[in-house]
Amino acid sequence: MSTLKIKNFTIGNQEPMTLMAGVNVLESEPVVMAVAEKFAETTSSLNINWIFKGSFDKANRSSISSFRGPGLDEGLKMLEKVKSEFDAPVITDIHEPSQADPVSKICDIIQIPAFLCRQTDLVVAAAKTNKIIQFKKPQFLSAPEMKNVIEKCNQAGNNKITLCERGNSFGYNNLVVDMLNFQIMKDLDVPVIFDATHSLQLPGGLGDAAGGRREYLLPLAKAGLSQGIAGLFIEAHPDPDSAKCDGPCAISTEEIPYILSQLSELDNFIKNQDSDI
Repeated sequence: MSTLKIKNFTIGNQEPMTLMAGVNVLESEPVVMAVAEKFAETTSSLNINWIFKGSFDKANRSSISSFRGPGLDEGLKMLEKVKSEFDAPVITDIHEPSQADPVSKICDIIQIPAFLCRQTDLVVAAAKTNKIIQFKKPQFLSAPEMKNVIEKCNQAGNNKITLCERGNSFGYNNLVVDMLNFQIMKDLDVPVIFDATHSLQLPGGLGDAAGGRREYLLPLAKAGLSQGIAGLFIEAHPDPDSAKCDGPCAISTEEIPYILSQLSELDNFIKNQDSDI
């Protein structure tokens, strides 16, 4: 089973849970630092391996008037500050091949968004940075098809890959999570992460923005962890109702300690079993 080293811990399906957690978009430095501080405190107390996540640009938005983010330069400054102040690895997503190199100078993991993971030029540019590359599984692809994405990255000279489940389209304005996807992607010999936050999304559910069901984050995340995976992807905000992007899917920072304590306990239980999961 493939594992990946990052900082002082290992990402792997049989390793202790890795938490990729932070904000959806880097909407302001005060929000970013508040969320990072809460995750840093909680993961330290629970001994959870943590990677901070934040996006400098949300290029895929429902409306032209939707907030996109601070842009590449200012966003990387925020990520660098989080990395320095909290001694944490960081992950962000890219949308264009030209972004791969500057992002690789700050970030430990480069994420390819779900709608872009079949864009060959983008995949190759990310792969050539030799960073860990995380691919979000598109809502429109089956789990077995992710082997083609892995092959593209491998052919570009990079086998440091994680796959991230984020649900599949189910009719209009809805997503569902097929639990079999976790086992299928694990069989591709890569660490599998579960984006419980965006699996709760209702795409276009608000007409000019996505809706969400954040109240179900904990049970859905527990269901994912029960499959013996490498970790979780979770987004938070001090006031989700006022968040500039995907607030309906984000948990409140006040909920972080309770939710993570529950999830850490379950992950330990699952991975201490003798079953081959």
